[in-house]
Amino acid sequence: MANLSFKGNTYCENLLFVWSVAVTFPSLMQTTLILLKPDCITEHKAGEVVKRFEDAGFQIRGCKMFQADAGLLREHYAHIAAKPFFPEVEAFMGATPLIALAVAGENAVDRVRDLLGPTDSTKAAKGTIRGDFGTTMMKNIAHASDSAESAAVELKRFFKDGELFDYSMTLAM
Repeated sequence: MANLSFKGNTYCENLLFVWSVAVTFPSLMQTTLILLKPDCITEHKAGEVVKRFEDAGFQIRGCKMFQADAGLLREHYAHIAAKPFFPEVEAFMGATPLIALAVAGENAVDRVRDLLGPTDSTKAAKGTIRGDFGTTMMKNIAHASDSAESAAVELKRFFKDGELFDYSMTLAM
């Protein structure tokens, strides 16, 4: 719990101070989806990528490896399924199993995307995951939800009830 020193002389002044701290420094805890793509799997980068998210303070709430079938890929990529390049995306994403991660933290959606860098790996700065490991627009190591709304839909798509966990980050013995 934060250690606050109150500034006011009255109850109302102190209450206003506490309220202003809460408004000034909002905490937005989110859970978001990350899919580790075939290039991440075949290039043996999954451990390093997961470590980067953990080192950034994210809590892993769910993790599983699975083979995505055509139906799941069409649902997930519905926004591009009619595009002429979709068969290439579908073949790539179905080439190996994927790893789905659900990670939680403050402003997780934006922070995960910042750690990854832009979708086009050739434009990603060194030090970002895609800048260090990605090679192209498609071979860009990972997919990440682009909004809290997308995260909610995508998490339900890839994780069943009971597959996301809430737990303390400290182990009491």
